[in-house]
Amino acid sequence: MSALDALIHVAAFALPALLLGAVAAVLTKLLWLRPLATVSVLRLAGWASAAALLALVAGLLLTGHDGAMLTYVAMLLACAAALGWAGWGRR
Repeated sequence: MSALDALIHVAAFALPALLLGAVAAVLTKLLWLRPLATVSVLRLAGWASAAALLALVAGLLLTGHDGAMLTYVAMLLACAAALGWAGWGRR
């Protein structure tokens, strides 16, 4: 495996978590526009993506393979918790 192949492999592994965090942050900002007026979308997306990526890596370590449904459920829960904490918990 070349370095480029390894980079593409790691990027493809992390992409679902990063996209989930970004989409969830934008939707959260749109749904709760007034309560989250002072919180930037980038802050929400950063926290949500980091939490989803952490859950993805933990799921890989616990199950031993990528793509387990339990991992994706954990990503959603971690993303929601991070959005709640970044949006309303840290003021």
